Amino acid sequence: MFTPWLELDGTRERVAGWSELTGLDLLELGTTADADAIKDTAITQPLVVALALLAFEELERRHELPDDVLVAGHSVGELAAAAMAGVLSADDAVVLAAVRGREMAAACELAPTGMGAVMGGEPEQVVAWLDEFDLVPANMNGAGQIVAAGALDSIDKIVDGKPDYVKKVIKLKVAGAFHTHYMEPAREALRDKAAGIAVADPTHPLLSNADGQVVTSGTEMLGRLVEQVTLPVRWDFCMATMAARGVHAVAELPPAGALSGLARRELSGVTIAGLKKPEDLGKVAAALADDAAGAGEAST
Repeated sequence: MFTPWLELDGTRERVAGWSELTGLDLLELGTTADADAIKDTAITQPLVVALALLAFEELERRHELPDDVLVAGHSVGELAAAAMAGVLSADDAVVLAAVRGREMAAACELAPTGMGAVMGGEPEQVVAWLDEFDLVPANMNGAGQIVAAGALDSIDKIVDGKPDYVKKVIKLKVAGAFHTHYMEPAREALRDKAAGIAVADPTHPLLSNADGQVVTSGTEMLGRLVEQVTLPVRWDFCMATMAARGVHAVAELPPAGALSGLARRELSGVTIAGLKKPEDLGKVAAALADDAAGAGEAST
């Protein structure tokens, strides 16, 4: 997924620098590595953040974004979003993603856990049903989607026997129960690493996964990024804030797809542009440049 971006001036050197900082060969992992290598969350997380930042930096070089453009990221994408909003440097965001991914992978080895996507049903009803199996709604994604997390045998139970009000349950191919108490060792490790990170207050409105609200303090946002490892992702709240603030265009940075689908189902009348390769930059800029509405949204 890195290959088309490496053709741009300076990007190969940028990724090489991040590889040195993280101790991971992001150039190889983002181009020629096989699927098994990049499915490891220790690899996936820094790759996703690095790629999103490559695309965003190129977007900013080519097009001027409004000061009031909203920025939001889902799960590890929130590290990239924080860098886009000026809270973290891009280098620190990639390094934190590498620590986060490595430590979450290690936490997954401590107990057999997993995740399952629950489609359909009223959120309160679904959450109450999950509680019967001691499962946590780890991702409240909106648009009729909740991702449950917890013990692997409990995930298997909800996959095998769903209530009538749930359309379907899909067992996800993930290493463990992200955004739950099972990730506490990873949270502690990320907290220790974050203690040495310099931050600044956001230069763009930055939404938080914790409650969907705009965070104006860089110090507060860094603390939220650490706590997010064990807390649910409230993407439903983030999209509600987008709607309330009159967002009219959504640009999803690479690897794009999942968040665009949620926005398409949840945000009516919104222009959506997915950015997968440099040729898409013009499409994204056009989606953001709606003078009549005077607002936009960039997300990862």
